[in-house]
Amino acid sequence: MFYLFPLLTVIIWAGNAIVNKMSYSVIDPGAISFYRWFFAMMVLTPFVMPSVWRKRHEIKPHLSKLAFLALLGMVLNQSLGYFAAATTTATNMALIISLVPLLSMFMSVPLLGQRLLPLAMVGAVLSLAGLVFMLGHGDISTLTSQGIKQGDALLMIAAFVYALYCVLLKRWTMPLNNWQSVYVQGLFAVTMLTPMLLSSDRVAITGESLPLIMYAALPASVLAPWCWLKGIEILGADRTAMFMNLMPVLTAIFASIALGEQLAVYHYIGGGMVLSGVILAQRKPKPVQTDNMATA
Repeated sequence: MFYLFPLLTVIIWAGNAIVNKMSYSVIDPGAISFYRWFFAMMVLTPFVMPSVWRKRHEIKPHLSKLAFLALLGMVLNQSLGYFAAATTTATNMALIISLVPLLSMFMSVPLLGQRLLPLAMVGAVLSLAGLVFMLGHGDISTLTSQGIKQGDALLMIAAFVYALYCVLLKRWTMPLNNWQSVYVQGLFAVTMLTPMLLSSDRVAITGESLPLIMYAALPASVLAPWCWLKGIEILGADRTAMFMNLMPVLTAIFASIALGEQLAVYHYIGGGMVLSGVILAQRKPKPVQTDNMATA
């Protein structure tokens, strides 16, 4: 029963990759990026704003850090995803973003002082090889001659940006709970995204774009984080994090149903290598057990 919380989160996020792809044809990336957090903040304000206001003096010294986190996680990461939707597939979106835990591990070495285990190195090589194989459509010469598609390149930047966001979130200790942190970041994000909205052409909320905006704003931005945090509370961070490996699989299934995307052999091989590498890198060596009887 408790596994339903992280599972529902991953299902929602997989659906959001489909929303990203569908949104590009009906609304500009800058507009949906703004509306997503504008409506999410409207929903969260009655519940979170009072506690944030009470803590305003404690929060003030951390505003610059919260603004930078908002820039990384809510502005750059998500806007890049919407722009990438024009020239990549939903399946590629999920597979490339699945590299975030791996990238976070490498960034944690200089930023958090963590040690990189040999398994992480092996996993990194395997994932990178799988990504190259997939982006080259099974032929590395294709990748070297034609280069990476713009959408895939944007997603790789988005993955790097979000990995940095996750690591800095751990590095910077602030006197806020998770919801308060998300709320303050969201307010900064709405402010930063306003120029993007004003410079966009297709900004009108239509019958086609409204369901996509609402999905991004409510299930993806409010319900999914709540379920994820609930999963961490009940199951622990490590067991909950493993559910992220299901997202590319679910996204591929949803994309084939909703978008008619067809999976090729290179998707299975390259995607399998990427996921295997991420899972391998997340494995922790078992502690060596000592024989108490022998050492007594």
